[in-house]
Amino acid sequence: ADGDTYVDAHHTVEDIGITLGLCLKEALGDKAGINRYGSAYVPMDESLGFVALDLSGRSYLVFDAELTNPKLGDFDTELVEEFFQAVAFNAEMNLHLRILYGKNTHHKVEALFKAFGRALREAITTNPEIKGVNSTKGVL
Repeated sequence: ADGDTYVDAHHTVEDIGITLGLCLKEALGDKAGINRYGSAYVPMDESLGFVALDLSGRSYLVFDAELTNPKLGDFDTELVEEFFQAVAFNAEMNLHLRILYGKNTHHKVEALFKAFGRALREAITTNPEIKGVNSTKGVL
């Protein structure tokens, strides 16, 4: 991605999250036949991250992660939450991220991103037992 990173990475990180979220929304279409829900725990050395998500069509973010180091190299760690907010709101997903414990900020952030990927894979997996969309209302 190209952006105004000479100022800071905020807009570029947010724009990547927006783009990823919109691509997910488009790719999933009506969400027929997918699990819809996904969750994953990922350990990274001394840290443990957890992500749960619902591809419900309702946007919400819960970000429960204390990132005590404000920088990872040149990257502002507050942008981790900004990225996930942009993804959640543009994909129209309900997204919960939590660091259960850990000390190293790099390991915490890595655990969240990897747990997000695993939870998303579970949620988008086609399940032959699901007819239509996975909702008692019949729509998402």
